[in-house]
Amino acid sequence: MDNKKENSSFDLNSNWQKQSAAHQKQYKQFLQRADKNKVLKKLPDLHEEAFEKIDCLQCAACCKNYSPRFKTPDIKRISKHFKMRESEFIDTYLRLDEDGDYVVKQSPCPFLGSDNYCSIYEVRPSDCERYPYTNEDVILKRPNLTLKNSTFCPAVYYVLEKLLNN
Repeated sequence: MDNKKENSSFDLNSNWQKQSAAHQKQYKQFLQRADKNKVLKKLPDLHEEAFEKIDCLQCAACCKNYSPRFKTPDIKRISKHFKMRESEFIDTYLRLDEDGDYVVKQSPCPFLGSDNYCSIYEVRPSDCERYPYTNEDVILKRPNLTLKNSTFCPAVYYVLEKLLNN
């Protein structure tokens, strides 16, 4: 990593998590009252800016603490990747959650390596590919999810802070 990148990177060791916790009420009010069109216009640039500063491989909190939903196409694709029957893949790695969705049986995700790389990155679930939804309308359509994500994903925190302060 070059020095320029290091100097511009978002500091994961800062107190962003405390700030996010302290700003939950503001975030909630903002998400309820936001001008959807204005926010949606800003999201692509803010998303790009966030990921110029934040390296997911330094964090991986999402993979360490939560599970994506594994939808039928995901299960088909990943089980094929492993050359497993779908039922075998499900029995080995997944469970049904309280919403009736397939999620991983354990945390951290069994596909997360000690280096924070995903061993199935090329065939990962669509939820993982889209996460943290900072470049799409999910940020407004599912405010409770956005609020939860802001407490453990520095990119969501970054985007919300920029939206609040612009």
